[in-house]
Amino acid sequence: MLLERLAGFRYSLFRLETLQVYRGSSEDEAFAAYRAGRSIPVTPELREWCARVHRRVSDGCAVQRVHVVTEPATEYIDFEVASYAPNVDAGEDVRIIRVAEGHPWPADVPHQDFWLVDATELWVMAYAEDGAWLGVEHVRDLGEIVAASHARDKRRA
Repeated sequence: MLLERLAGFRYSLFRLETLQVYRGSSEDEAFAAYRAGRSIPVTPELREWCARVHRRVSDGCAVQRVHVVTEPATEYIDFEVASYAPNVDAGEDVRIIRVAEGHPWPADVPHQDFWLVDATELWVMAYAEDGAWLGVEHVRDLGEIVAASHARDKRRA
């Protein structure tokens, strides 16, 4: 269901990423290539995503992503940041929030990955401690949707 919503958003799409390592995703092979010093492959899924982003941004839609990075950055974060290039080229607004070693997590940023679709649908991502994907929950609580919207809006500044 989430993939359908991401594909069918009407005017805005926002992704908050908070982990320093993600495991068990379609990126595993790309990460292995990066670690071996090879180019990060552009998969058919990524090509399709970027084409969709390009079309929607050309139509006036907003596609945004923020990744909170704790320093020192992990090797995975270095890979993740490098892998954003096709997304940025397609028109996705990608930003990084750096949290210096020993500094607290930003008070206005949730400690939870999510997708916010058209500022009306909140999809909270669940991961194990090692970054393995567990699932997604469609959150319908209006207060949580508003809080996610506020977190997104603070990141635009």
